[in-house]
Amino acid sequence: MSNQQVTVSQKVPFGQKVAFGIGMLANQMFPASLGIFMVVLVQDLGFPGWMWGVIYFFPRLFDSFTDPIMGYISDNTKSKWGRRRPYVILGSIVLCVSFIAMWQLYKDAGVDYNFTYFMIWSFVFYLGITIFSVPYVAMGYEMSNDFHERTNIMATAQWIGQWAWVIAPWFWVIMYDPAWFESAEVATRSLALWVGIIFAICAIVPGIFIKSKSTLDEDYSPLNFKNIGNSLKEIGSGFVSAFKMKPFRQLCIATFLVYNAFMTIASFSFFIIVYHLFEGNAGAAGIWPTLFGCLGALGTTFFVIPIVTNMSKKMGKKKAFIVSQGISIIGYIMLWFLFVPGKPYLFIFALPFFSFGIGSLFVLMMSMTADVIDLDELNTGLRREGTFGAIYWLMVKFGFAIAGGLSGVIMTFVGFDSGVTIQPDGAVDGLRLSFSGIPILGTLIAMYVMRNYDVTEERAGEIRAALEKKKLLNEIIPN
Repeated sequence: MSNQQVTVSQKVPFGQKVAFGIGMLANQMFPASLGIFMVVLVQDLGFPGWMWGVIYFFPRLFDSFTDPIMGYISDNTKSKWGRRRPYVILGSIVLCVSFIAMWQLYKDAGVDYNFTYFMIWSFVFYLGITIFSVPYVAMGYEMSNDFHERTNIMATAQWIGQWAWVIAPWFWVIMYDPAWFESAEVATRSLALWVGIIFAICAIVPGIFIKSKSTLDEDYSPLNFKNIGNSLKEIGSGFVSAFKMKPFRQLCIATFLVYNAFMTIASFSFFIIVYHLFEGNAGAAGIWPTLFGCLGALGTTFFVIPIVTNMSKKMGKKKAFIVSQGISIIGYIMLWFLFVPGKPYLFIFALPFFSFGIGSLFVLMMSMTADVIDLDELNTGLRREGTFGAIYWLMVKFGFAIAGGLSGVIMTFVGFDSGVTIQPDGAVDGLRLSFSGIPILGTLIAMYVMRNYDVTEERAGEIRAALEKKKLLNEIIPN
């Protein structure tokens, strides 16, 4: 019997894709805003490089290790609203409160007080991220069993989510324009309020509008304190069994390398533009730091995502990933040569190439993860979107923690000092070398890791067919 005869593909209504995408806008706006606001800690509140690194590292490390626990809880939740929706709504509320609170910083309070206050609220914020994002991402994996429809879902979500990276860079203009606010310190306190409320509402949307069946009658593992030891053991065994799957391991490692190499140097663009192109004058830099992020995100939204989605359908997801990452390497090389003092417009020519790296990553990798989850179900009989999503994002976030710490180390190592207009010899060139070199190295290794990834469209169809046969047999001959 052919795959087409056995498998009934799930096409998802456009409204459901949009509802999922609005959640992605929130999922990306909070970290996008955080990345913009973090500059204020160094530039305006006087945090040294080591504090920057600590603030990036420890809360994100905490976040990465709470993800698998949340994945297990989400996978085993019995609720008339389904496994995911209650947590998406709860996490949205925690995100709103914590994001607003963490940015209520006052320079007069002193660096040590602000550092401690920010650290405490960072842990609460990242707990909210975990409660929201793990079940939210699992929702996306559950929406369809169709090989290409999964890519369409993720492409729609990433298209909407990319607007976060278009909007957020404009905060730099607002923060450093005295016509808006007297200082960036004051600006972040006010902007955090608007970001927290508006995008928490966006985060709630999938929790309200994405359909989920009741799980009250499902045979899930009990969630109670008595069984917490067994639960943690099951989380550990689930992690091990999932990571033993070579295709899933490849997806995790490749994402870890591409995303976190990029995140290590992401904040450097502001410092390179201000200190290399405009000799340390943030006012003279004007909207150029904003344009770097905004135009890159617009290119991703209108150029990269549609092209990558079509590439995926024509050449397969793996080849689309490798080609896209190869194009991004060209962009990173171009940026080394096109950051030219007095000619800031030149870097615009590199942005379409540069944007292919991150722009294609989650469209393809999240779609491929959904394919691998089918393979796991065939092997184990379990449907573990939450666990797989949590493990996948654990790799991302653990790497993000390392990336944040590493960015602080790099700034300290090259001798960059935001407190002075004229930087020490080699400091800015050190940031520029890191800005191009680290992502190129990470991307090349990721391409090598993915060279023999083998869950093709044909194999995915065979897996779905086998699952459908298994389901039919279970209906005919119940256990």
